[in-house]
Formats: sequence, C-alpha cells, structure tokens
Amino acid sequence: MTAEATILKNIDAEAATVIEARDLKTHFQGRSGIVSALLGAKPPVARALDGVDLCIKERRIVGLVGESGCGKSTLGMSLVRMHQPTSGQLLYRGEDITQIEGKRLKDYRREAQIIFQDPYSSLNPRLTIGQIVEEPLLIHGIGNAAERRQKVARALDLVRIPPADNIDRFPSDLSGGQRQRVAIARALVLEPKFIVADEPVSMLDVSIQASVLELLDELSQKLGLAVLYISHDIATVGYICDHVAVMYLGRIVEEGAADDVLTSPLHPYTRHLMAAIPRVSDDKKTELPELSGDVPSPMNVPPGCRFAPRCPYATELCHRIEPELIAGQSGQGVRCHIYGSEDSGLPRPQLGQITQAADAGTLT
Repeated sequence: MTAEATILKNIDAEAATVIEARDLKTHFQGRSGIVSALLGAKPPVARALDGVDLCIKERRIVGLVGESGCGKSTLGMSLVRMHQPTSGQLLYRGEDITQIEGKRLKDYRREAQIIFQDPYSSLNPRLTIGQIVEEPLLIHGIGNAAERRQKVARALDLVRIPPADNIDRFPSDLSGGQRQRVAIARALVLEPKFIVADEPVSMLDVSIQASVLELLDELSQKLGLAVLYISHDIATVGYICDHVAVMYLGRIVEEGAADDVLTSPLHPYTRHLMAAIPRVSDDKKTELPELSGDVPSPMNVPPGCRFAPRCPYATELCHRIEPELIAGQSGQGVRCHIYGSEDSGLPRPQLGQITQAADAGTLT
C-alpha cells in the first residue's frame, strides 16, 4: 500500500459518520377501485424503498446509481425527511431522527439540504438571485437584513457566482450551469452538514457538467460536507464519488469503493450499467446477454431476487429466495446467489469471480 493510500485510509477511518440509514423502508399506499374498496380489499402498497442500509461520512461523496424508478430519489428525500420513512432507523450524528417532528425536524432540515435536478423549475423566476438564496435564511429566522445579505454573498462566492454582478439579476438572465450553481448556493447558505444532490447535472450541457461536479467535490472537502450524489449515469458517478451504491427496485444490490465497483463490477445489473457507457474504442467492450423487460413495479415486487425476472443467469433458487448482501475483504458487497449464502446450499466463491464467470457464460 502506498503512503497516499495509507493516509486516505486513516482519514476515512477517522471521519465522523454524518447520516446513516438502517433497514430504511418508505412505502406509499396506492388507491384501490370502488369495487375493491366495497369488497374490503386492501389498497396496493408501493414499496419504493424496501430495506436500505447506507452510511455517509463527512467529506465523503457517496454515489447512488440505478435506472429510473428504482427508488434513488425516494431514498434521498427520506434522508432529508421530505418523505416520512415507514420503518427502519435514520441516524444523524448518532441521534435517531426517524420520528422527530416540529422544531426538532425544522432544525434537522437546516442541517440537511437537497439540490434538485432541474435548475429551470427549482428556482422561482419572479425572485432575484439574492432573494432566492436568502429565502432559507428567512424561513429559519437567521440574522438581520445586513447579516443575511453578507451570508448570501458568501454563498454565491463559494459557487463562483460574483455577487456584485448577479445578486439583483433574475434566473432568466443566467445560463443553465449558472442556475444550478445558484441552486447549490441556496443549499449552502444555511451551512448544512449533509446534502443530497439529486441528479444535479442531468439537465446541463456536457460541456459544463464537469465544472459543476468539480465544484461539488471541492465544497465537500472545504466545508466538510457529507454528500449523497444521485444519478442514473454511472460514468459521472466515477468522476467525484468515493463510494458507490447500486440500487435496484428499492434495494442496494452492490456497493463499495468507487474504484472497485466501477473497474470490477460484481452484480450482473451493475455490469450491464457499466456496459451501457458509450466508448470511443471497442477494444474493452464486453458482450453481455440482453436484459429482458423493464424494472418491475414497486407495487408488484417479484419473489426471491428482485433482478431475477430480467437476469439472464437466474436459476430456480433466484426466483425463490432473496440473496443477502455479501461483503468481501475489500469491503465491496454484492447481493447475488452466485456467491452463495449460508443457507442456500451454493458454494461461496471469492468476490471477483463473477466477472470471469459472466464472460464465460457459466453463471448458472
């Protein structure tokens, strides 16, 4: 291990945990038809988030990836308590905040902020940039007018928006990248410790995505922020994230250090996400069997492994028993029966063998 790697490992070990989810579930009750209601049938339940464990430390950016509808945004909104979790635990700096209400919830929301996907709709077009960034300070009753203006100017400076030239302008006067920087400034003005960045660059031109990602990375280190970076684009996740979690139908199916997950993906679903990244050269392209169908509805979660109906390597066991998340020595974990489980009767191969098995077509 190099000296730099040793230093980074020691820093990670000493970093304080900011937010932690333990078996977190967020379900939404649907509506049943009139006939079903008269017959006493229970309304359907959408299991958007169905048992997630996740830990984010200060100065760390955790990437959360998956297809649309897999529960990524629901997890982010549950972590900042925009959605009330159905069960499980949500810990902020060791304190259970799963059921807090009133002033305690308002105080927590000052510490936990969210950056939304679309800067064109998340900013009020009738307010100036200064008013938009000042609004959270007014909601929380912070400072007088002069103090708030000073905090607004500092937040705009942090995101490289010159206050003198832009504080009295309107969102329509700015480009998409500048608008997203204003949205980031609005999240930072309260000096939070945890930020959810929900696909913050998906609406931006490719030419300015890198600058916004670099800004998030810089702010995470400078301000000691814990960041959950949500994206459906696994390529951008590798650009700034320290840790990556791959989500499918409300569950995390693979997680680990970004370098490990992106260079040696274990789960068949992660491998397909990686294979979908466009490449200029076909030298390293791996041909994988096509996935069948779409992501199942969270109102009708299949039994066993949730990925089994689409997995080209699924066996009878996969359709019957849901696998546990198995972690190897490197810390990279995968939820797949190819690695066996204590009660599955299957062998437990070393993590990493799925790559060779999948390439050889012998996962079954």
